[in-house]
Amino acid sequence: MKYDAQMIIQKELDSDERLLWAGMPKQGTIFKSSDVFMIPFSLVWGGFAIFWEYMALTMVPKAQNAPDGFALLFPLFGIPFVVIGFYIIFGRFIYDSKKREKTFYGLTDQRAIIVSGAFSKSVKSLNLKTMSDVSLSEKTNGYGSIVFGQEHQMMPMFMSGGFPGMGGTTTPKFELIENAKHVYKQLKEHQKS
Repeated sequence: MKYDAQMIIQKELDSDERLLWAGMPKQGTIFKSSDVFMIPFSLVWGGFAIFWEYMALTMVPKAQNAPDGFALLFPLFGIPFVVIGFYIIFGRFIYDSKKREKTFYGLTDQRAIIVSGAFSKSVKSLNLKTMSDVSLSEKTNGYGSIVFGQEHQMMPMFMSGGFPGMGGTTTPKFELIENAKHVYKQLKEHQKS
């Protein structure tokens, strides 16, 4: 168990609860399957937005018959698109990494606990006895995710690393954890008992 995760989860336990496992998602920059779509899209979006802004700053003021407001309006119109472009090109990776730095998972003999929040603390608690749908997806390196409930198949593609404040996926999960199969087995054993 990672000491930080164990310490943070320990604070959330009830007096009659026993901690079985504590961990964190894999740290650092991570490329997900959705990036097959998102990286080309972000480069096209960002490239077009930067081109638009460049043209608005250099060509519109030089236009002979352009009204005075155009010289100011066109560059201002492009700024939000450039900001979004920078976010989806590289900012989403930074945001996702920072979010995972502040995410902690715990499995007790009674529940699964997710403590998260880059800016404010949020605690999600899931009772093991009432959980009906739990699934495991595992990679060959032993890292994997345990999903608590039904996850829409297209949701991870479009929401991974989502925009700050948008919430990302709504299905609770232990995402990108080490030895996921071992944690999953512990969870299933305590569901039965």
